[in-house]
Amino acid sequence: MFNNFDWQGVGEDIRRTVQDAIDSRDFRMLNQTISDTVNQFTYRRMDRPIVRPEATLYAKTTQAMIMGLVLTILGCIFSGAIFIALVCVIAVGIIDGTSGEVWVAFAILAFLLLDGIIMASSGIKKLGSIKRFHKYIQEMRGRDYCDIKQLAHRIQKTEKYVLKDVKKMIEKGWFIQGYLDNQEKCLMTSEEAYREYQALIRRMEEQRAAKEQEKAWEEKREDTRKNLEPQVQEIIEEGMEYVRKIRRSNDAIPGEVVSEKISRMEILVQRIFERVEQSPEAVSDIRRLMEYYLPTVVKLLEAYEDLDTQPIQGPNIISAKKEIEDTLDTLNIAFEKLLDDMFQDTAWDVSSDISVLRTMLAQEGLTEDVFRTGGKS
Repeated sequence: MFNNFDWQGVGEDIRRTVQDAIDSRDFRMLNQTISDTVNQFTYRRMDRPIVRPEATLYAKTTQAMIMGLVLTILGCIFSGAIFIALVCVIAVGIIDGTSGEVWVAFAILAFLLLDGIIMASSGIKKLGSIKRFHKYIQEMRGRDYCDIKQLAHRIQKTEKYVLKDVKKMIEKGWFIQGYLDNQEKCLMTSEEAYREYQALIRRMEEQRAAKEQEKAWEEKREDTRKNLEPQVQEIIEEGMEYVRKIRRSNDAIPGEVVSEKISRMEILVQRIFERVEQSPEAVSDIRRLMEYYLPTVVKLLEAYEDLDTQPIQGPNIISAKKEIEDTLDTLNIAFEKLLDDMFQDTAWDVSSDISVLRTMLAQEGLTEDVFRTGGKS
């Protein structure tokens, strides 16, 4: 089915190279070595604090604070003056008896007193909102995300109260780049944090879709497995276990870029075994793939996961991770070529059928009319 190629020899070279790199913790030449070998037969959480200048994330509240003070002071002075006048009117009414003029004056002063109270209350409310805003910023502790529950604990209010409060501040533009998550449980104050959150949601959705797809594929495979030989069944079972290992590593590695590479590899490997199920005669080629390439993938991912969990990402660790990422690209290209080769016979059959069909159309004198009129008579 495939071109004549020494998979076993190449597999031994790759396995030896990877094992040496893991043992020595030196990944500098790993991708180049594997790339040279593969090219013989194929030509790809928001759990860290981010400190930024507050000016880029939070609006200045100086103007709003001045406005709040002005409203509070003027409202209190105005209300006090109106209250005194109102007391005087009541006293006059008691002494001289109530008349139409007294009642009119009383109504006007009562209305003005209400306006003054509203003005003072508005200023006090604005000052309180500004005070809470700065408490929220303090609770962020330099991060660009925080749970609503934490903010509520900070000001001793309910989560419902704080959520409504934060929404208003976002609408006012106090949180310049403010966002809430889909469940409205977390406040994010930067575009970068929100993009990372969206990427995390996409990744979770992709993982959920992949699990659903795997479940559907497993159910379908149960129906077709009965017709396969035990040897083929065993190969497919082992292959799907590798797929699960790749997925587990992907779940454990948070980086978005490397996650895309691993997800691509997972899809390719799964497609390869789906093809084996459709064409069991390819099982010998897949066995060699499993003996060398897939164990290599698992070792690389385990090494990457170990490097990624180190608390200090020094130059050597960063370089080693980059080398592994490049190697994943190289292996993905190889798996794509392998998968494409597995459809070679199908491509030949389709090409042959098309050739026969065109010959028959030409013999019937239909070819020219079909292509000229689009099949219409």
